[in-house]
Amino acid sequence: MKRLLFRCLRPLSPVVVFVCALHPPSAAEQVSVRYPEGTIHGFLELRSQEGRVLAEGDLVQNVAGDRVTARLTFHFKDGSIDDETTVFSQRKSFRLITDRHIQKGPSFPKPIDLSIDTRSREVTVRAPGRDGKEEVKTGHLDLPPDLANGMVTIIARNMPPGAQQTAVSMLVATPKVRLVKLAISPRGEEPFSLVDSQRKALHYEIKIELGGAAGIVAPMIGKQPPNIQLWIVGGPAPVFLREEGQTYPDGPIFTIQLVSPVWPNSPHAGN
Repeated sequence: MKRLLFRCLRPLSPVVVFVCALHPPSAAEQVSVRYPEGTIHGFLELRSQEGRVLAEGDLVQNVAGDRVTARLTFHFKDGSIDDETTVFSQRKSFRLITDRHIQKGPSFPKPIDLSIDTRSREVTVRAPGRDGKEEVKTGHLDLPPDLANGMVTIIARNMPPGAQQTAVSMLVATPKVRLVKLAISPRGEEPFSLVDSQRKALHYEIKIELGGAAGIVAPMIGKQPPNIQLWIVGGPAPVFLREEGQTYPDGPIFTIQLVSPVWPNSPHAGN
């Protein structure tokens, strides 16, 4: 098992140890690099289920050798921030090096700042305490080689042809740290349009497997999260199109998708 040995500034809740102890590790399933990542700057938007634009996003990615640094930032209209910087290697297979994910502002009832360093096996969580002051908990965890924080869409784009399911690990803070499994499964093709052209997207469904003994873990961490829906254009250069899912536990379902610039002289400007 994982042997979680946190060294906290404050005593660690027994619930954290108990929940982690109930979640034995599964076989690691590192995904081979079929489509190496390159330098990109993509523009995204985040919408509510009612279709309202809540945030604008930027994905900035740079490559140095076999190391990739990707930063995905969403600026919400209410001033909230969702900011994740991921560093990973792509030598034969994808391997996480570091990841830092920050969520704060009115859109996030429980702000969090989670840092992962797989080289030192160090995990740090910063979150507001009961007295309003920041609590910092740092510890060491035997992190699996298939850890996919910040790389889920990349993993989906590189799934082997004909694979019925690919399972990878993810470390989450709710705000307590625990390891979950993501089961990524293809769901066939779905049509979409691009200007006046009809295209098809590959639809994937991602199930979050909480692990643990049935009927024991769920009451501690809340209900089973809804599955995440993901759409990708396949072919010789697969690209992300759209995602539907929660951005935090028990949160609303948001839609994240690519967006095109609107020019001042465009008939769609201001819409």
